[in-house]
Amino acid sequence: MMEARLIVLVAFISPFRRERELARELIGKNNFSEVYVDTPLDTCESRDPKGLYKKARSGSLPNMTGIGSPYERPLAPDIAVHGAGTPIEESVKAIASLLLPKG
Repeated sequence: MMEARLIVLVAFISPFRRERELARELIGKNNFSEVYVDTPLDTCESRDPKGLYKKARSGSLPNMTGIGSPYERPLAPDIAVHGAGTPIEESVKAIASLLLPKG
């Protein structure tokens, strides 16, 4: 897809920095952009359609990221947007300006 100059968006559950570094190494640093959607845990819990956070809080899902398993915030993402309080259109515009060619 890179040869076809397509932009591919992939959402990974990658709570550890080393996993994200590995993805950047595999894809190539010139073809990889780390987008960090910075969202407070309470907002994630309130938007949980599958009830995963509720299960984690009850103990039936012990390794849920952010509850029973740590999340390592990115140290230097290519872009960070705020998942609470920022209109989604504004976040999309910021991400698009990073990914889309100028002109």
